[in-house]
Amino acid sequence: MRRTRSRIVTVTLGIMLGTGISFGEARCQERPLKIYISVDMEGISGIGTAKMTSVSGKDYEVGRRLMTADVMAVVAAILEGRGSAEFLVNDSHGDMQNLLHTELGPGVQYIQGNTKPLGMVEGLDETFDAAIFVGYHARAGTENAFIAHTGSGSVKGLWINGVEVGEGGLNAYYAGAHGVPVIMATGDSAFTVQISQLLDTRTVVTKVAVGSLVARLYHPNLVHAAIRMTILEALANLSAASPLVTQDPVTVRMRFATTTRPDILQAVPGMRRVDGYTVEYDAADMVEAYKLIRLMYKYISW
Repeated sequence: MRRTRSRIVTVTLGIMLGTGISFGEARCQERPLKIYISVDMEGISGIGTAKMTSVSGKDYEVGRRLMTADVMAVVAAILEGRGSAEFLVNDSHGDMQNLLHTELGPGVQYIQGNTKPLGMVEGLDETFDAAIFVGYHARAGTENAFIAHTGSGSVKGLWINGVEVGEGGLNAYYAGAHGVPVIMATGDSAFTVQISQLLDTRTVVTKVAVGSLVARLYHPNLVHAAIRMTILEALANLSAASPLVTQDPVTVRMRFATTTRPDILQAVPGMRRVDGYTVEYDAADMVEAYKLIRLMYKYISW
């Protein structure tokens, strides 16, 4: 075995020397990884109250620094594992201008602002090698979960082709529709259980809910160390990562807190009323489904 391996190395070296390519040049010619990072706030390490996630809340500025530090831990781990990479970070919480983005480094592009058709997955397409979800939370109605919700308080349930999902599951399906695997997700303990039940990905637990608005926190230093280890493992097994896919067309079912929103949604051609609180729609694919879902919970009002 050693003789065979040695022969392969010799032949490879001969080819490289014959073409004038050095080992360093060969490595440089490898395309850098292209990584998409969607970052929410409720599941960030060190955040244990809802007020820390609100612009007008106590310690929101501390929350911004904690959020930025978690993203920086992800970026640093990927650079350690691969040497170089391209990053697109999409702010995915509230008004979506929370991160201290100038601290992320010149190699990180940042999407800021929340008036965008694809919300938490804006900019994600088939050119990315992997997606990472940072600071996520469990879906609406989850017990023992920290600030669990789906999109907004108006949504009480969301299903994609019969599978109930939260924001993490919805975003993973969107990534999967573009062939992009989610290689790591961080958030509270309830979220990590839910996302692991839906897809094969690595997770990092940042906190455990004491109640819906209170959490027992793990120190950010420990979380960052876990992020580093998890990212390095994910990179070592990147070729085995699989995207989460669903069949087209995509049937979207949404249950709301009141009957008024479903009343208004009857104006959308093809929208079906399931019951007083619930509507259903057949979208051609996940791109159409995602845009419609965001329209229904964010932009439909009265």
